[in-house]
Amino acid sequence: MNFKTFLLKLSDKPTKVIAPEVAYSAYVPIDLSKNNKFKKDTNSNRISIGKFGKIIRLIKEKKSKKVLFAGKIAKPNFLTLRLDLKGIYYMPSIIRAAKLGDAAIIKAIIKILDNENIKVISSVFFNPELTVKSGNYTKLKPNMSDSKSIKKGISYFNKLNNLDHIQAVIVKDNTILAIEDQQGTKKMLSKLKKKSEGILIKLPKKKQDLRMDLPTIGLQTLKDCKKYGLKGIVLKSKKNIFLDKAKCISFANKNKIFIKVI
Repeated sequence: MNFKTFLLKLSDKPTKVIAPEVAYSAYVPIDLSKNNKFKKDTNSNRISIGKFGKIIRLIKEKKSKKVLFAGKIAKPNFLTLRLDLKGIYYMPSIIRAAKLGDAAIIKAIIKILDNENIKVISSVFFNPELTVKSGNYTKLKPNMSDSKSIKKGISYFNKLNNLDHIQAVIVKDNTILAIEDQQGTKKMLSKLKKKSEGILIKLPKKKQDLRMDLPTIGLQTLKDCKKYGLKGIVLKSKKNIFLDKAKCISFANKNKIFIKVI
């Protein structure tokens, strides 16, 4: 059987990335998540991220030349990884990249696969509907003061090193209130005061490779925004993953939170 695409599942949260019209035999999942969340998927292959040789061999055995990644890139605990021979060969480049940031890990993984003649395709290749085009998606829209604050946040993003891990900031009154660190957006929000009236700006980095680790929001993001009294969310056209879109928009309208895509 000629499998067309491999799906490498990185996150411990299941993510819809394969379109319904794609035949199941057209892809093979490789589960790299920590907690084996995809064990019920009979077509899935559970492999440690340190077993590069096993991963690459399986991809080539199925005559696949393309892979896509689903979920967030998380730094592994290098001290506990079990490596095969190719893992020993390639791991030093991953460790060096990890010191520079999450984006550097992405670039290193893509380079490794490229060396093996395996092409990485966009994580939304089969599901372009998971992205959104520019516009206002809610009844509430940002006011003039909000727009100035949004410009301040975008300017901050444009000055970032392309290897930084930051994909989100909170702005208010033309000031940066909070900056995402390696613990992620949810942890950043938890540090805010209740009724913060800030705006969550969640964008890819200026020179980020958009095939992997696109900034993502979903219903839980909206619930967190309500919890901490945020006024709105700003995304980038076709450069975010927007899960449960209809539910999110309904929740935002009900709770007077704006969603703007620039």
